[in-house]
Amino acid sequence: MLQKTGGAIPPSATVDTKADVDTQTAGRTVRSRLASRVYLPALLIPAVAVFLIGAGWATGWGGVDFAHSLSAIRLVTVGPLAVALIGVFLLAERVRPAQVRPLVARGHRHDVLFTVLNVVVVLPLVTALTLSLSDVVQRVAPWVVLPRIGMVPRWGAILLILVAMDFCNWLVHLANHRIRLLWRFHELHHSQEDMNVLTVFRTHPLIHVSYVLAVVPALVLLANGELPTLLLVLYGGSVAFAHSNTNLSFGRLERVFVSPNFHRVHHRLRGPQDVNLGFTLTIWDQLSHRAVLPTPETARADTGLPERPLRVEQQGPRPQHLTVLAAQLVGPFRPLKEPIELPSIRETD
Repeated sequence: MLQKTGGAIPPSATVDTKADVDTQTAGRTVRSRLASRVYLPALLIPAVAVFLIGAGWATGWGGVDFAHSLSAIRLVTVGPLAVALIGVFLLAERVRPAQVRPLVARGHRHDVLFTVLNVVVVLPLVTALTLSLSDVVQRVAPWVVLPRIGMVPRWGAILLILVAMDFCNWLVHLANHRIRLLWRFHELHHSQEDMNVLTVFRTHPLIHVSYVLAVVPALVLLANGELPTLLLVLYGGSVAFAHSNTNLSFGRLERVFVSPNFHRVHHRLRGPQDVNLGFTLTIWDQLSHRAVLPTPETARADTGLPERPLRVEQQGPRPQHLTVLAAQLVGPFRPLKEPIELPSIRETD
């Protein structure tokens, strides 16, 4: 065989070309088979977690005592004051429920499992991610940490950290609703059809890889003040209360603070869910035109995911809590059978 230029093609070149084509075809086949079993983009999240934690482990968590930090975050999340607040909120759910539910409803029992999972798995994971990110940032970009600003009182710095942290949580929350990869991990939180105060713990452990961004404000103002444990407990308690099955609004204060009725709009079964994304403050939703003020109808609205794309404990004659829990944790890595539609309030404007 002759080329148009008159040169002959060596037989070995033909063999190499065919081998390359066969290799490419085999590679595509392997990727296709793998994609039919695993949602490949989801692997990026655990990869980031492994990288961060590995970096923190290698440097000894930046010299910070891991066990002490873990004890501190457990005190904030499930310490005596946190448990007392949850008890008060559970009582409020019985006195003024948004929807009447038995105390041991399936969703309530399932959220107890997530609460245990948080204490055993999530809190150590969050501690590792937080310490690792703090160490990496201070090593790579030490200029991020501002020096002591004399004109700013300590309470002012603490307030600024709290507000900035809430904004970071809002920003990540929005991303979790608009980016398909992140939504695969966040949809578990929205699968609850029996909303209650423990729903705040109904999260995929790896979703906290995205929420670690909230550490940045505390790093920036590290030299100016640190959030007291009491303030962190109250912040976490307000987020838990917002998830409670309580028919309660804050009136005019709802222009600033998130109430259970305000947040229930975010979890409602029908309509866009990229609204009312605030953790404690509603100002971010108002500034972005994503605030939907509650009404008597939305206060009693059903919650959950349309068409139940994720397995939930309400399906079937028996709840099968452990089997469902396992399916929910594996859910983000399952392949997509059909494209995910994320309805947005922008589409209804």
